[in-house]
Amino acid sequence: MENFKYLGVILNEDNNNQIDLQERIKNANKTYFMLQKFFKNKTISKKLKLRLKNIIIDKTLTYAPGTWTLTKRGRKQLNIFERKLYRRILGPVYDNKKENWRILTNKEIYASVKKTIIETIRLNRLCLFGHVQRIEDNRIPERVLCMNLGTTGMRGRPRNRWQDEVREDGRIVGGEGWQEKYITERNGRSS
Repeated sequence: MENFKYLGVILNEDNNNQIDLQERIKNANKTYFMLQKFFKNKTISKKLKLRLKNIIIDKTLTYAPGTWTLTKRGRKQLNIFERKLYRRILGPVYDNKKENWRILTNKEIYASVKKTIIETIRLNRLCLFGHVQRIEDNRIPERVLCMNLGTTGMRGRPRNRWQDEVREDGRIVGGEGWQEKYITERNGRSS
């Protein structure tokens, strides 16, 4: 069997999450269209619409990506989908200089947004990493995280590992040396 669904996540033999990403975007799009009455309603405020998007659609989209290693292509697909939703929810804006309506630019969208999908996935990944780090050393998740298989890699550029993503996320969110600080703090608590 090439692909199978386990606990709502599509797994495959290549450990490639592109199929699961496509499925998540499709499901989030379906969720948006089911709620389209609310998003098109003029009496509901944009603030409430954004809250609905964050609570319902983002949860559909970010159910398991904390375990993913996102590629540039995956990040781009998520960003495109998110901007499409924001443009639909926020609608066009009136430009006083040109005296006509126009759609929001990407910069305007990101200026009005508190947290993007990619940032949400990054924080979920760090939460999962922190959870696994707090587990006792003899439990399976901790052993799998620290496991070194000792096999030779395939030819070409190595694929990005989950730990590489966590390291990059920690650098972005917590600054340089965040992992060493976390390890020394953990060792201090256990003694």
